[in-house]
Amino acid sequence: MDMGMGWMWLFWLLLIIGVALLAVVAVRAAGGGVTRGGGREVPREQSRARQVLDERYARGEISTEEYQERLRVLGGDA
Repeated sequence: MDMGMGWMWLFWLLLIIGVALLAVVAVRAAGGGVTRGGGREVPREQSRARQVLDERYARGEISTEEYQERLRVLGGDA
């Protein structure tokens, strides 16, 4: 028996584990489960509200003080 054949099972085991991990990461990324910022997930409605608030502030429709107050109400960092 060749010495390399004894390690073949380790290769296949690592390959299977790698493919499984890749599948898990791909599914989580596609479903929005991968997050940044300490793993805290933001509900979709809140993130949409934050986006609208940011857009209104960028267009100059609201003042800095109003933006910061509404951001605090949404639970964001100001």
